[in-house]
Amino acid sequence: MDKPQMILGMTLANGYGTQGTAWRAPGVDPNNYTNFDAQVRYAQAAERGKFAFLFLPDFLGLQADVERDAPPITLEPMLTLAAIARETERIGLVATGSTTFNEPYNLARMYKTLDVMSHGRVGWNAVTTSDPVSAANFGKNVAPRPQRYERAHETIQIVQGLWGSWGQEAWIKDTAAGCLADASKIQPINMQGKQVASRGPLAIPPSEQGQPVVFSAGGGENGIELAGLYAHAVIGATYTIDDARRQRNAYRAAASRAGRNPDEIKFFAGVQPAIGATKRAALDRRVALGDQTAPSRVPYLGSMLGRELDVSQIDEPLRPGQLAVAQASGFDPRSQRALEIAREGWTIRDILAHGVIDYHPTPVGTAGVTADHMQQWFEAGACDGFWINIDVNEDGIDTFVDEVIPLLQERGLYHHDYEGATLWDHLGAPAQYGLDPRLNGADA
Repeated sequence: MDKPQMILGMTLANGYGTQGTAWRAPGVDPNNYTNFDAQVRYAQAAERGKFAFLFLPDFLGLQADVERDAPPITLEPMLTLAAIARETERIGLVATGSTTFNEPYNLARMYKTLDVMSHGRVGWNAVTTSDPVSAANFGKNVAPRPQRYERAHETIQIVQGLWGSWGQEAWIKDTAAGCLADASKIQPINMQGKQVASRGPLAIPPSEQGQPVVFSAGGGENGIELAGLYAHAVIGATYTIDDARRQRNAYRAAASRAGRNPDEIKFFAGVQPAIGATKRAALDRRVALGDQTAPSRVPYLGSMLGRELDVSQIDEPLRPGQLAVAQASGFDPRSQRALEIAREGWTIRDILAHGVIDYHPTPVGTAGVTADHMQQWFEAGACDGFWINIDVNEDGIDTFVDEVIPLLQERGLYHHDYEGATLWDHLGAPAQYGLDPRLNGADA
């Protein structure tokens, strides 16, 4: 039996990297926030590493201390990916699109057009939106959770119905007979829900993969149910192997309840590698990126360790008396890691540079440290792969591709080349066109 291999995706957001101060890093052009050529260059570097997909998060409002940090998202995900699609060949292109503030027909049209443009490499990260700032930009208030998820279910079903409304065999293109398409195979869907509806059909033929792949990034009971019904990939947020394994199993169980094969839903854990020639070099890189934010994080680190910490101590280790009574908070799963790092004798600034308050684990050191982390999680059944969050795109993507990828390949954990041409191929998912006929009781 062939050894299982991990699948990799990479976050591509604001043109700088996932650290808010990446725009000030050495060698970075501060104009990259609006430089689509830079985004294309980064996408090509990820494709060189045989990544399965790029993941573009989205937020429908301004979310940053723009005096110091870059907004964490691209200007507009679909337009960014359209630029990238024309300059890449294999890598998947996944964009976040809100089911709350988009109509199903618009979503179906945009994503399938991009799918056709890219020759079958597109995924839709279907999310609900609960942020008041985003809602205000649409002149709305935040809808109650049940209403948001009801709309999400209806929207995904209608979008998939529209994707399949142009039949797979409808586009004849018979020049001799003068017949472009078989109109009998291009039919309205007439789907009516409580929240949204659409008549159809969609005037777009299938791509090489048929239609886009549905992703999910929501958590909680409602998000797991949504993913179990429709998603073939989940963008996860988890800090420990045990929690990742629980989340992955929950999504797989939800897929089984929906009448699907649980192997069809792939769970991706996040990782934020800090790579350097030595551990000290890797830490120094992160210290430099966090020089402005570190002092404001000291009090929270103290709460994680059950001790009040003073900012004046930021460049010192915890004192023996502080360590003697420090304990991991039961309210934050990152606390145990923070305590372990503190006990190693690092300064508070270095503890923070280990990423102990970040949303994903941060393996710090040489490329081998990151490879070891990924291997441990993957072989423990915590995930099917990872979405990589690069700190500074300008040099960080190439470092990951040139140093971490070969290690994973040598260990038999990662492929040497693409086995297929479409995103469905990269995920090892079965073909689907239109609505999934296996779904139990998911009628719009």
